[in-house]
Amino acid sequence: MARAATAGRVAAIAVRFIRGGENYNILIVRILGIDVGRRRIGLAISDRSQTLARPLATLTVGDSRASGEQHAADRVAAEVRRLADEDDGLGAIVVGMPVRLDGTANEETPRVTQFIAALKTRTPIPIATEGERLSSREAESRLAVTERDWRKRKANLDAAAAAIILQDYLDRPRGSKVPRDEDRQ
Repeated sequence: MARAATAGRVAAIAVRFIRGGENYNILIVRILGIDVGRRRIGLAISDRSQTLARPLATLTVGDSRASGEQHAADRVAAEVRRLADEDDGLGAIVVGMPVRLDGTANEETPRVTQFIAALKTRTPIPIATEGERLSSREAESRLAVTERDWRKRKANLDAAAAAIILQDYLDRPRGSKVPRDEDRQ
């Protein structure tokens, strides 16, 4: 039932434009960015035009290895449902994939892959991945400019890193934003 309601809301947000005698169906919905960490998950959201990303929230999750990804996926899925039910809707999810600077998998990649698999069972919204190389360091340096207290910076760090991951995804050319085949599984 929730999947049908979400799909109906997304379809209702689709806007038809007529330009130069041709019809274009453009989906005007937001995209959620996720930075998955062991203790915290940062969330960011785009605007409806999918131009700008902004930090949204940081979810605190435990580090229990056995059920950690399941609990984290449940928490994020609840947030996804909430965002999808809002008037602006939610059209896609982008998860930061931890990789080395050369693009190869690192020790965190399997854990994030498990999180994505768990999240896919909880939501019908398409999930894509985006490399998250150095996103936390970039977020830290950006936050340091405006906030001197490291405790306050730490509270906002994960959501700011998610915004950087999402902005990188949004800045890619339009044709390359379609989830890759390995992201649709």
